[in-house]
Amino acid sequence: MVKAKRTIKSAKPGPAGKTKKKALKTKPASKARKTECKFIPWNTVEVELLNPLLARQVITGQNIMISRVYLKKGSIVPEHHHMNEQVTYILEGSLKFWIDGKVIVLNEGDVLTIPSNMPHKAEALVDTVDLDVFNPPRADWLNRTDKYLRGK
Repeated sequence: MVKAKRTIKSAKPGPAGKTKKKALKTKPASKARKTECKFIPWNTVEVELLNPLLARQVITGQNIMISRVYLKKGSIVPEHHHMNEQVTYILEGSLKFWIDGKVIVLNEGDVLTIPSNMPHKAEALVDTVDLDVFNPPRADWLNRTDKYLRGK
């Protein structure tokens, strides 16, 4: 997307001393940074081991992040919250969530949307693989300061 700069021509007097304004003209601003389409096979993405029961792969775009999360049976994601909106899609397995005063069990093919700043906790009922999508990308995951997942 190219932003436009506005230029205003000086007003010229019209009939009976009234001023007529000329239409605004636009000129292209300096070229915006070009975004690129990227093809990223999952088998080329680092698998980050967070603890003995939890690993993940992360891919980020400009305003969104997708993560493939591997949870072994019994893995606990402690209660936490974040400013990022989250969508969780279960590829295989089953996750039990504690969220918004409810217990929700997600199975293969199920989706859960989690609003910004809503506390939530999860437990893998069996070995599970899920896709988590975040907007905006999780800074704590990118800079690896997510201690609640690392058991530190």
